[in-house]
Amino acid sequence: MASSTVQPADQTRQPEREAARRLLESSAKLSYDPATEVDWDTPLDEDFHGMSPEWSTLYGTRYWQELTEAQRKELTRQESACVASTGIWFEMILQQMVLRDMYAKDPTDPRFQWALTEIADECRHSIMFGRGAAKLGAPAYRPGRFVRELGRAFKTLAVGEAAYASILVAEEVLDVMQRDWMRDERVVPFVRTINNIHVVEESRHMKFAREETRARLRGAGRLRRRAQALVVSIASYFIVTSMVSREVYEKAGLDVERALAEAKANEHYKSMMRSSCAGLMEFLASAGLLTRPAVAVYRRAHLI
Repeated sequence: MASSTVQPADQTRQPEREAARRLLESSAKLSYDPATEVDWDTPLDEDFHGMSPEWSTLYGTRYWQELTEAQRKELTRQESACVASTGIWFEMILQQMVLRDMYAKDPTDPRFQWALTEIADECRHSIMFGRGAAKLGAPAYRPGRFVRELGRAFKTLAVGEAAYASILVAEEVLDVMQRDWMRDERVVPFVRTINNIHVVEESRHMKFAREETRARLRGAGRLRRRAQALVVSIASYFIVTSMVSREVYEKAGLDVERALAEAKANEHYKSMMRSSCAGLMEFLASAGLLTRPAVAVYRRAHLI
């Protein structure tokens, strides 16, 4: 009798188990060691950008037109380092949420094994981003204290679809940016390698996050979906608005207040962010996580 009650629940997770098994196979075939794949030894070549210039927060503004080419390159190097540092901050949140979710679960389950594989990937990525930021000559950029404390609460309290959908948001936004940067010959070669590694390995993480988000929402009622949609949108807002800090402009030798004002009004950058999130918003809509209040938050963050 006991086995008959367990079996249906076991069957409902079978598609996620199969997906996790495929991800484990993919990881075994195609993964990288940044310690050996990235050229850490060659000195930084300041003739290169740190990211595709079109992704700079000041690209297309009057201030950008006034900058020398050397200043533009230094700015993009600092912005790239800051994005990497924000990535480290969220990857640490991600690791804790996934580890907490898998605590005391079946270690023979491919989902459990994939979750630990993902955490191992993220540990390597965080070290890689940290070394990359240091090589770009950047200080230790961090989100503001208020956002850091919100992150501390979120990693402790977020569960289920809120955790996995938020993970997906952070990964999707970075993915689109980095696909551009890794192909751009104007970008310093070691950063292109870092971006390529991250894009390849994060594609598996995004698949897992989508599968888990869908699975956690099975049978969820309207009230739960609306509440979780708002939580995800608020988390997304703070992730995206923390990607480039004011210290970037100071480190690049710019007029900080002017740079902040022009970045805030930069329609080109807002358009780039919206286009990068088109696929993400389509997924959130299909999952019932694109409610009217959530859309309002995404609009405020220029993600829709």
